Amino acid sequence: MSQKTQMFLGMEAVISSEVMRSLMATVERVARSQASVLISGESGSGKELVARAVHHYSMRSHKPWVDLSCAALPEHLLESELFGYEKGAFSGADTAKPGLFEMAHTGTIFLDEIGDLDPRMQVKLLRVLDAVSYYRLGGVKKVSVDVRVIAATNQDLDAAVAEGRFRGDLYHRLAQFTLRVPPLRFRVEDIAPLARHFLAQHNPGMSFTADAIALLEAKPWPGNIRELRNVVTKAAVMATGDEITSIDLAFIGSPETPARTEPSNNLDSMEKRAILDALAATGGHQQKAAVRLGISRRTLNRKLKQYRPEAEGVSATA
Repeated sequence: MSQKTQMFLGMEAVISSEVMRSLMATVERVARSQASVLISGESGSGKELVARAVHHYSMRSHKPWVDLSCAALPEHLLESELFGYEKGAFSGADTAKPGLFEMAHTGTIFLDEIGDLDPRMQVKLLRVLDAVSYYRLGGVKKVSVDVRVIAATNQDLDAAVAEGRFRGDLYHRLAQFTLRVPPLRFRVEDIAPLARHFLAQHNPGMSFTADAIALLEAKPWPGNIRELRNVVTKAAVMATGDEITSIDLAFIGSPETPARTEPSNNLDSMEKRAILDALAATGGHQQKAAVRLGISRRTLNRKLKQYRPEAEGVSATA
């Protein structure tokens, strides 16, 4: 399968799998609208890259791009960062400072880890999304902004709403359109191109042997792309020659004897559910299900053998 490489706001995208090509085609269509976008996916799966692609393809592409992790700051600092403050608003506020929403005016603001937003801040954000003017901290003059909001989360916000941890009205306002980024284990065709890309960044003169690539493709990658990048970097440092072999990757273990100690029950359960859902959606057509999941037919067959008897009754449609 051919590889597509593109740059989005300084972040390089390496895409080979059909599932990611399909996602990026959807991104282009969604980007042309003014809808708020909620991007969901596991940590390290590439949500920020997708967010940058939405801005890149949008009519606001030449306007400001501002991003913030909602989990990176405590509540009192997050409010001043988002909405700004006036001189003297609090101890240390020696000058006035515009908030990130003002800085993103006419452009896009990306709010990562939106699920960690404090309930009080959820109310304020909802008002801004509803085009309600707001005050800077300590301000007496209202501020109005024209900003497209893209949010991302690795949490199940449906469950958070049901449990009362996240406002339902804010969720629906953010999720005018939802994009789901599949984990790397469902995009096996992306693993080798990504690994070679990271290796070229570290040492352009090095390469992987076929057995090393096979080992990388067999791993579940709970840390997704971020974990793959770290493994490639470590292997490049530890390798004694110009080629990285499976021996150089021994520190990650083998599929039969994984080196990781993290519990994998939840991971296996999510993978199993996704595979069975894909088969159900395609009427048991394994090739179509494999394309839907972004994995090869061979990988799907191997997974199905693991998940019997749950997958019994699924036809072996070509």
